[in-house]
Amino acid sequence: MNIVDRNHIRVKADVMRSFVSTLAQKAGMPIEKADFLSDLLVKNDLRGVFSHGTQQIATYARIMRDRLINPDPHVFTANEAASTIMIDGDGGLGYFAAQKGAESIIDKCRENGIAAAVTRNHGHIGAAGIYARLLAENDLIGYVTSGHQLELTPEQSIMRAAGGSPMSFAVPAGQEFPMILDFGAMHDLYAESPHVPELFSLAPGLVFRSMGLGFMCQALGGFLAGVPLDEKEASRQYKGAHQGSLIIALDVNQFLPLADFKKQMDAYVKMTGQMQPMPGYDKATLPGVLESTREQDWQESGIPVDDSHKAVLENAASEFGLKLPF
Repeated sequence: MNIVDRNHIRVKADVMRSFVSTLAQKAGMPIEKADFLSDLLVKNDLRGVFSHGTQQIATYARIMRDRLINPDPHVFTANEAASTIMIDGDGGLGYFAAQKGAESIIDKCRENGIAAAVTRNHGHIGAAGIYARLLAENDLIGYVTSGHQLELTPEQSIMRAAGGSPMSFAVPAGQEFPMILDFGAMHDLYAESPHVPELFSLAPGLVFRSMGLGFMCQALGGFLAGVPLDEKEASRQYKGAHQGSLIIALDVNQFLPLADFKKQMDAYVKMTGQMQPMPGYDKATLPGVLESTREQDWQESGIPVDDSHKAVLENAASEFGLKLPF
């Protein structure tokens, strides 16, 4: 869960954006790509998605410096048809390939009613919600998932076969915020989670559903993108380029007028916001509403950065000869 720690400082988005871009450049990324990456990571921070925000630059900078990932990828179209496209990430971070994939299917979807992009040969795409939101902002329904190289053995639990399991759905609205569901199916079921035995005992159905979603992520975002089950079958210039993604867009207008759909979504957002919240929470919202509200508020007040977040960035800054600007 991305929870705001009580002990935090506020950092202006522009300050954080400049720092992240500079660190990426220190690791070998050209300024234009570094600025693009920093903008996406800061936007995740602004939405409170700290797990996939600016903390990630510490890992990215190291794997770029060590040439596990191409710091200057030139993504390209490997295959294209009327409603599909395959994007090759040229061994770089997956943000560039996934962004191009999402952008490439917008017009295809409007022309054909549905369109899909598969991306391959890249690293981490970050939060799947980045690309689902892009589709919703263009009045399309979006679905995004990704998979990565597994290292499975018969001795392991089958829970390892679900991988990292990211998935996002996005649905546009009118005057209200779009509904964005962005989650990791297995994040409560990793081996290090202290709640796994309790979840199995209390809610086995929840566990099996989570695992099932994780298996689907791997099949659709991994195998479909050319990531083999056996790493020995892979041929990679960059060892860290072991991920893929699937991005699907659906045109609402193919089923009913967009304005009618948006009217229903607006009413839904308003009604659910008036309902009683879940136990322990002070507001009732649909997925994505809280994040969108944060993004608006924190643009003014700054990103909340707790001690752990600051330490990650400070260590990376020191490693690359930089000083943390806050």
